[in-house]
Amino acid sequence: MDRKPRRSRFLERTAEMFDLPADALAGLPKLELVGDGELRLENHRGILAYGREEIHVSGGGWVIKIAGEGLELRAMTGLELLITGKITQITLV
Repeated sequence: MDRKPRRSRFLERTAEMFDLPADALAGLPKLELVGDGELRLENHRGILAYGREEIHVSGGGWVIKIAGEGLELRAMTGLELLITGKITQITLV
């Protein structure tokens, strides 16, 4: 018996039908790390804490903690963040 919520099954079927990634439809955060100096984060829910050594971002059901040196929020839109600096750790809490 499939125990996934009805909404989850609907999103999966819709993503399949339109050949889209399921995370985009579900609003899940998507992280793209380029080397150790650039992080693009899509589908965020806002900045929770900001500092040169640590940035906390709401990812809906998770908090995404980015740690490093000289961290800087270079760009922010309603859906995407660009963080630069020396990124040493990314943690989902």
